[in-house]
Amino acid sequence: MNVLIVGGGIMGLSVAVDLAKSGVKVTVLERSIPGAEASSAAAGMLAPQLEMKAPGPYLDLSLRSRGLYPAWAKELEERSGVDVAYLESGSLSVGFTEAEAHEMADQEAWQKASGLRAELLVGAEIRKLEPKLSEKIVAAVHHPDDHQVDPMRLLRALSIAAARAGVTFRTGYVRSLVEERGRIIGADVEGERLTADQVVLAAGSWSGLVAGSRVDPRLVKPVRGQMVGLELRQPPTRCFVKCSTGYVVPRQDGRVIAGSTMEFVGYDKGVTAKGVARILQAAMDMVPELADATVTSTWAGLRPGSPDGLPILGEGPLPGLLLATGHFRNGILLAPITAKVIGQLVRGEKVTVDLKPFRSERLPS
Repeated sequence: MNVLIVGGGIMGLSVAVDLAKSGVKVTVLERSIPGAEASSAAAGMLAPQLEMKAPGPYLDLSLRSRGLYPAWAKELEERSGVDVAYLESGSLSVGFTEAEAHEMADQEAWQKASGLRAELLVGAEIRKLEPKLSEKIVAAVHHPDDHQVDPMRLLRALSIAAARAGVTFRTGYVRSLVEERGRIIGADVEGERLTADQVVLAAGSWSGLVAGSRVDPRLVKPVRGQMVGLELRQPPTRCFVKCSTGYVVPRQDGRVIAGSTMEFVGYDKGVTAKGVARILQAAMDMVPELADATVTSTWAGLRPGSPDGLPILGEGPLPGLLLATGHFRNGILLAPITAKVIGQLVRGEKVTVDLKPFRSERLPS
């Protein structure tokens, strides 16, 4: 079997590795360096409990993917020789006001009711867990099962693992997908026609712009997220921490990733003074010590957002096309489960996830 994957970010590479290790011939089509867009701009939080507001299919999908991560990360390290810095750090949702304290209590309640580990902390309990957090934080929820990974290391591992498994990488502009008798049979890459048994569209924010896919451009739109890199001599916290205005993700080597904005500005990846100021203020509000950290870098990525915030997975508008896009803020988290289900679809196996809530036809065109 021959498969073309349009897009060489976290989704395209994850699917490529899954398929190639099962003997499928895979070619990844990428217009630039693999992982150069949203994948490399992520913070690497594997945090369904931190991110989700309520139980439902999206939480279930995210929890399944988080559960796959320990074995997936280990396998990638063995296949590539790259340590992806998978860390069982835990996460903290924090609040500064009485209203936010009530939200923290509600979060703990529904998560415990769903069988998840979560613990509400108040006052001195917060500083006992994380001594360097601000005294102004009045309540927090600890999620010990939320973990993290270094996205740049992960992308490097995936790229090497894919190459070692026999994946072909092709750099070039995909002019359009090729349709024949109502079926997608390949892609036009700068005038050259490449054919395949299946095409997987995993082009992130650009998925709706690929001609011939029949994917409505309104279904996947770019959402800019600005980020700031900081550095201290040692990490200020063990957990990564999130409030209503931002988050901080400490690395073991003293680097801290602070984010993030959520801006609908088209395909503009610019970094703005306003965005950086908001991120730094949120970071310092949570961890006052970061006021003395060195700012080492700023950047922005374009996250692929769908109208309802859920990923778009499964069969495309035409036979021969599969979709793996619209993952918004949780692309790193959802990589292993996406690779698994797309691999099952390509190989004609029983799909072990109910994809109905994530199919493209759920969205109005």
